[in-house]
Amino acid sequence: MNSCVFHHSVWLFLSLFLTLAACTAEPETADQQDPPLLTAAENGDLPTIQRLTAENSAVDIRDACLWTPLMKAALNGHTQAVLQLIQANADVNLVDKGGYSALMLAASNNHAEIIDLLINAGASPDLVEQTGGFTAMIWSAKLGHTATIRQLISAQADATAQDFDGKSALDWAKEMKHAEIITLLSQYTE
Repeated sequence: MNSCVFHHSVWLFLSLFLTLAACTAEPETADQQDPPLLTAAENGDLPTIQRLTAENSAVDIRDACLWTPLMKAALNGHTQAVLQLIQANADVNLVDKGGYSALMLAASNNHAEIIDLLINAGASPDLVEQTGGFTAMIWSAKLGHTATIRQLISAQADATAQDFDGKSALDWAKEMKHAEIITLLSQYTE
């Protein structure tokens, strides 16, 4: 099993896309497992995260795809885990092999509360991943995540940024027929 493939049926597309586009890790062997903090963050195991960060475990430890505990917790919507990792001084702007940040991963899954935590901790809402040129705003617009769009607008994210195909968040919202997001972005970009 590729160490970057996650068992998240809701966002299998995103996980598969990230795996194929951003990471070419070798398959895991029986003796090659993620460090405990990465596993705890992915599972939202707050007691283990608290214990490991108190023991001064490397909070920004990475797997073969350069995913950090913060990225895994943000992707999976583990708000308290994200907060604990931020309090342990996790770098909120680290990116994986494809240029995806914790904020982009939270945005792609409509975790608006986590986006708020990350932005308040200094995360840039305008980082651009390297596989398609998407920002958190573009991901959110494409996927129809209204709550996330509202958070990103509040954080003054750049709604005019374009992906590698020249499409903005508004272009994606129109293409995917997300009426409420079209209205929000039209007001914001004019």
